[in-house]
Amino acid sequence: MALINPHINFNGNAEEAFRFYQSVFGGELAQIMRFKDLASEEFPVPENEANKIMHIALPIGNNILMGNDVPEIMGRVNENENRSKISVSAASKEEADHLFKGLSAGGTVEYPMSDSPWGSYFGMFRDKYGIEWMINFTGK
Repeated sequence: MALINPHINFNGNAEEAFRFYQSVFGGELAQIMRFKDLASEEFPVPENEANKIMHIALPIGNNILMGNDVPEIMGRVNENENRSKISVSAASKEEADHLFKGLSAGGTVEYPMSDSPWGSYFGMFRDKYGIEWMINFTGK
């Protein structure tokens, strides 16, 4: 079966955000590639963009959360967009609470962790980096 791995964009703080996500999920960052690592005559990188993240990855179970900083020439990421969320299926109610508490720290809770009308234990929030998350546990 195919895996779906979310990829999120940032305005220059991708590494900070991923170190925060790593502090909640655990594990090791699999890749950190900076724009300067790709610099060449064919692909010049402005000095103010050199240390920004071209690609970063954090394995989480069988999935990989990926991201990057958007170069300024491409415009800013709209940190208030609301068309997509990262949905996490927790293995237990305790894990759901841990992830919700950790990831929502400094963010805005939209729906606190609670038993939902559709029968799962569910919560939703926007983290301190503007990324929207849904945490869900269905089971005993």
